[in-house]
Amino acid sequence: MSSGATRREFLQTSTIAGVAAGAGLWAGSQPASAAAKEESIEPAFRISLAEWSLHTALYGGKITNLDFPVITKQEFGLDAVEYVNAFFADKARDEAYLSDLKGRCDGEGVRSLLIMVDREGDLGAADEAERRQAVENHHKWVEAAKYLGCHSIRVNAASSGSFEEQQKLAADGLAKLGEFADQHGINVLVENHGGLSSNGAWLAGVMKLVSMPNVGTLPDFGNFRIGKKEDGEGYEWYDRYQGVQELMPYAKAVSAKSHKFDDAGNEVETDFFRMMKIVLEAGYSGYVGIEWEGGEPDEYEGIRLTKQLLERVREGIA
Repeated sequence: MSSGATRREFLQTSTIAGVAAGAGLWAGSQPASAAAKEESIEPAFRISLAEWSLHTALYGGKITNLDFPVITKQEFGLDAVEYVNAFFADKARDEAYLSDLKGRCDGEGVRSLLIMVDREGDLGAADEAERRQAVENHHKWVEAAKYLGCHSIRVNAASSGSFEEQQKLAADGLAKLGEFADQHGINVLVENHGGLSSNGAWLAGVMKLVSMPNVGTLPDFGNFRIGKKEDGEGYEWYDRYQGVQELMPYAKAVSAKSHKFDDAGNEVETDFFRMMKIVLEAGYSGYVGIEWEGGEPDEYEGIRLTKQLLERVREGIA
């Protein structure tokens, strides 16, 4: 479906809503009990903020990880956050630090959803000792996620070897980490994050091999670059819509990646209306995380534009 088609659908939905309004069907013209019931209806999805959206400000020392929940609420009016471990890499077992972070979340009414974990080794490493060490390296982030009240950690499934070999190796590491995480009530989610993990069919196959309820996926709208082409000319890309559709049956979080917007407020690389239709038709109703990764406009404006687009999609669906 083209972005034009989805926009037409949205306009048609808006027209229907306008007819309903003309017939006196808005909550304001209904009995108080009906209006209250309408207000209590859960939204199709909620919106969170992924910390990577502010990576330039964080790496530049303009803000810190401790500032993140406050900025999320006060600047963007959002009430849920997704951390990146790189911004508090040595604090996973620092109880005083984690207590401070948790207190700031509680003070703002912000919920901690997950920690995105990188640079802790390859969970699909071909060498068994390396794979075991990578699993153990992630233990502290499972514990930190539990302390902060998160539901998950996000991991990578890097490996080496043939298509099938990498599936088996990644499944082995994920299952071992999943067993540990299950003891803490935490999910282990794999993101399409380069290499074969950006092949939706490959990652869905890994999930089938693991077959554990607390091991799932975190589909990202934009991370479908598999790698360089064999001839070295350009990159091999996986179809993002197909990839998200293949990963959604195992999804416990979703990342709305954005890079650039047109004058109409639409993301130029991803049709958000089409993508969110795939997400919702899979039965997903959790948080969708804003992950701005563009160069222009700045991070704050990029986050706001992504939020506005997601809200527009949500209103069109409603």
